[in-house]
Amino acid sequence: MLFNSEACERLHNRNVSVTTYAYKPDAIALEGRLTDDRFIATYSLSDEPRPAGIVHDMVIRMIVRGPKLVIEAVEVQMRTVPHTDCPQAENSLLPLVGEPITAGFTARVHRLVGGGQGCAHLVALCRAMASAAIQGAYSMMARKPTQERVATWQNLKNIIDTCHLWRSDGPMVQSLKKNLGSSQ
Repeated sequence: MLFNSEACERLHNRNVSVTTYAYKPDAIALEGRLTDDRFIATYSLSDEPRPAGIVHDMVIRMIVRGPKLVIEAVEVQMRTVPHTDCPQAENSLLPLVGEPITAGFTARVHRLVGGGQGCAHLVALCRAMASAAIQGAYSMMARKPTQERVATWQNLKNIIDTCHLWRSDGPMVQSLKKNLGSSQ
C-alpha cells in the first residue's frame, strides 16, 4: 500500500457521479453532479476565513441522440460555488450542442469551453459524462438479446481506440468487424 489513509488527515473529497436515463428510443438523458467537500477550515486568497464544507455543487444535464451520440441539449445548475461570479459560467457549455461524443471529444471540449471561456469544474464533469454517455448508450442497446439488437458499425465506432481492449487492431474489434461485415 502506498500510504495508510486511516493515519492521514482528510482534507478534501471530490465526488463525481453520472446517471444515464432512457429518454427516447434514439436518445439518452444524462445527469452529472460534481461536489467538492473540504473537511478543514481554510482561507481565501484575500485571507478571509472559510469554514469546512461543500465548496462546489454543480449539475449538468444533457440530451444525447443517435449512434453518433450528438449532444442535443445541455443545461447547468450551480448549486454551491465559492465566488459570486461563478454562475456567469452557467451558459458556458452551450457551444457543445451539436458536438458528437466521439474520438477527439475531450480536445473539442477544451477548445470550445475550456480555459477562460468556462469553468474548470464543469469541464471536468463534462469529460466524465462523455464516457458515461457511451456506457449508457450501450446499456440502452444491450437491453435486448444480441439477436434482437440492431448493432451497426456506426454504433461501435464510438468505442474504437478508447482503451486497450477496444484498440482498432485488437482481437475484439477485428472479431466485431468480421461479424458485422465491416471493412472499416
